[in-house]
Formats: sequence, C-alpha cells, structure tokens
Amino acid sequence: MAQPSWTVEFLNDEVEAFFDSFPQDIRASFKRIVTLIESDGLERVHEPYVKHLEGRLWEMRLKGKSGIARACYVTALGRRVVVVHVFGKKTQKTPRHEILKALRKAREVQ
Repeated sequence: MAQPSWTVEFLNDEVEAFFDSFPQDIRASFKRIVTLIESDGLERVHEPYVKHLEGRLWEMRLKGKSGIARACYVTALGRRVVVVHVFGKKTQKTPRHEILKALRKAREVQ
C-alpha cells in the first residue's frame, strides 16, 4: 500500500503573505521543492533542496537570479510540512536570530 502523500502548508497568513512578497523566481524555486516533496515524498528530498538546521527544524533552500531565501519548516502529524518562517539570506551562514525566530514559531505546530 502506498504511503499517503505529504502536504505543504504555511503556519499562518502572516508567514504566507511575507513569502508572497518575495520575487517570482524565489517563489518558483519554492514551488519546485514543494512539488518534489508532494510527488516523491519528503524522505526522498535531500540537499541541495532541504537541509536540517536544529532539533525538528529544517530549511528549504530557495535560489533565484534575484537572490537566496530560506523557508524554515517542521513536520507535523498527518504527513504535513509546515513552513513556520521565511527570510531572505544575505550571509553564508544562516543567522542565529532567524533560527531562533523559526524555533519559537515551530512551538505552535502540533
């Protein structure tokens, strides 16, 4: 029997609205990764698309001509990927304050 597929959702309207403010190419990169997760299953998607950050927090690595962004997510019951925080990336290393912000928001996810 096939595993039920994964779904990807945003934590709330605020996170989704902020994501929607990113340039088209970054949003397209996100859509490609979401399609991979939904079609192949999260367990088959690895770097360079996703990377573990800390604890239960992971990041989708979004890239486009206009720059680089990250969508931090956690997994939840019902094979859900919940995007809890999105930010534009300007340095090599993911800033600690962005990780802490995402970890705080991740506590809201069951």
